[in-house]
Amino acid sequence: MPPARWHHAAMPPLTLDHLRRHAVARSLFKPTTLMRAVGRLGFVQADPIRAPARAQDLTLRHRVVDYRAGDLERRYPRLALEEDFFVNYGFLPRATQALMHPRSARESWTPARWRQAQAVREFIAERGAVHPREVDAHFDHGKVTNGFGGASNASTQLLDGMHYRGLLRVARREGGTRVYALREPDAAMPDADEIDRRLDRMLDLLVRKYAPLPEASLRQLMSHLSRGVPQWHAARAVTLARARARLGAARVDGVDWIWPADESPRSRRWRPDAGVRLLTPFDPLVWDRRRFELFWHWRYRFEAYTPASRRQLGYYALPLLWGDRVIGWGNLSIVAGALVPGFGYVDGKAPRDVAFRDGLEAELDRMRVFLGLA
Repeated sequence: MPPARWHHAAMPPLTLDHLRRHAVARSLFKPTTLMRAVGRLGFVQADPIRAPARAQDLTLRHRVVDYRAGDLERRYPRLALEEDFFVNYGFLPRATQALMHPRSARESWTPARWRQAQAVREFIAERGAVHPREVDAHFDHGKVTNGFGGASNASTQLLDGMHYRGLLRVARREGGTRVYALREPDAAMPDADEIDRRLDRMLDLLVRKYAPLPEASLRQLMSHLSRGVPQWHAARAVTLARARARLGAARVDGVDWIWPADESPRSRRWRPDAGVRLLTPFDPLVWDRRRFELFWHWRYRFEAYTPASRRQLGYYALPLLWGDRVIGWGNLSIVAGALVPGFGYVDGKAPRDVAFRDGLEAELDRMRVFLGLA
């Protein structure tokens, strides 16, 4: 990818330090309201593991004023947010979800399956919103084999498929379980120009969330987007080609990097604070493992699904950020109502700097408040 047009010989060379500071400062923006934070992030990845809280809550606690674990689930019914699959499953503004629909699923349903879906829609229309167990009790769809090789209620799988196809929406959650309501039908499939416009907006959203990022990582994200908009899978390459004309770009140490054209990684505005933070494995600063290794020169791996005997970092290791450096990781548990932390460090031991020690204690205090332990 050629360098952006505003590069010129008089400017100092762009370095990995510039890019790292740019990434940390722009992602960890000044905390704001919940709706504004989700809008600025574009979408928030969800994960059901709670160690010590769910990924969506651990992401938002750094970016929302006075955020507490579970706030997103509690406030979701009153906000213009939706649960849906984008590049992964999570929460996103309703206007962003609308870009992906009407969505064509990869797997076709038989006429019998469509009749089941119509019967469920009529059942939900009568009640307004339903828990999956109500559907299962009423229809007795039986059991099916799930993706993990176990047995799941067929009703749950049907509801998932209806949600993915845009026939239902998640109205709220009860104990972490989705409660479904009808979703208004979409208009007809957009024309070619509108499809291009939507794909451009979705690509720009990805860039703004993860910038600066290697071009290879953007290609990976666009591949994941094929699950959000499978009906436009073939248009990925053309969308990427169009983006090259409007993105900021440069090659640094043999890697092609990209970012929004209205930002400059060299700008002095990108100044990460000197604080200490524990990040979720799904945080925007951590998700791209390729970029993580380029920035911090060590390999972070999510080991929740790794056999315990083979784990090197821990079940749910939280990357430990100090300023603009990820220097280690923490594993947090709650025992008898108290937070019990354990840490590991890339260099083998904790920094002896008093500022780090004070910053880590302040972060643990914030975590206790977030979890309702203080």
